Amino acid sequence: MADPTPRSPSPSAWNDDAPNGEESAGVETPSGARAAVEELLDEVEAATEPRPLMEVGGLKGKAAIVTGASSGIGRAVAVALARSGVDVAFNYLGDNERAHRDADVTEQSLAAFDVRVYRRTVDCRRPEQVNDFVDRAVQHLGGVQILVNNAGIGRDRALWRMSDDEWRDVLDTNLSGAFYFLRAVAPYFRAQEYGKVVNISSIHALKSEFGLSNYAASKGGLLSLTRSAAVELGPSNVNVNAVAPGYIRTTRLTERVPPEIMDRAREGSALGRLGDPQDVAGAVLFLCSEVARHITGVILPVDGGHLA
Repeated sequence: MADPTPRSPSPSAWNDDAPNGEESAGVETPSGARAAVEELLDEVEAATEPRPLMEVGGLKGKAAIVTGASSGIGRAVAVALARSGVDVAFNYLGDNERAHRDADVTEQSLAAFDVRVYRRTVDCRRPEQVNDFVDRAVQHLGGVQILVNNAGIGRDRALWRMSDDEWRDVLDTNLSGAFYFLRAVAPYFRAQEYGKVVNISSIHALKSEFGLSNYAASKGGLLSLTRSAAVELGPSNVNVNAVAPGYIRTTRLTERVPPEIMDRAREGSALGRLGDPQDVAGAVLFLCSEVARHITGVILPVDGGHLA
């Protein structure tokens, strides 16, 4: 039996890269706020140290596909699954050198748990790439029982200034990409009469903010897709749920969001704090486990009570 403790735990395995663990267009930080940002980054480093997650049953020996897992929430989810004995296939866009370096860290972090790992660059807006990746992942891992749709982007802008490309890119990535992956794994799940799907949405699907019309629409659509898929795949013993993270304390979030907005987000939480990537990963583990075998079509906010 493999030792569930990683041989060389890496704090960087828990770094995030944007709100909700997704790539996002940059937002300039006010020139006078650098010191505050540095302080927040120190907090992030402390917050993202690996910590034990709850023990859940029925995961060891399964195989999962986690999209957009080169960093951020996706990486945290992938590492949490690997720690539980799950083989992991993950994709990333790979459109810059940082993405490849991040993917190297994810791959090394997963391999530390003695599980099988399959990695590939995939543009989730391209259904032919998605289909090929899923088929190859199944061949490499020997099957698939779990899908976590995490890949996503943000292009924040007031709607009257938003370009057609900014609208389409976000919808195509966050909503259509999730649909393509769900459609690709559905035949496998139906044939084996078993599957777990967790879609990473956002509290902005339930309570939007200024400049998020494309993002909120994409994540709201993902909630509807979750419910529809739960109804259609339920007879095949497939659970489909969504997690809706709030503000998750990440390196890139603090790099791109002014400190005063971070302070307001913290104050808006009933718990008086921002979330960590592991908070989202814990919710995903729960929904993928047999503990949650009778839960489907549910939207689970992980927001510290922001919506309360």
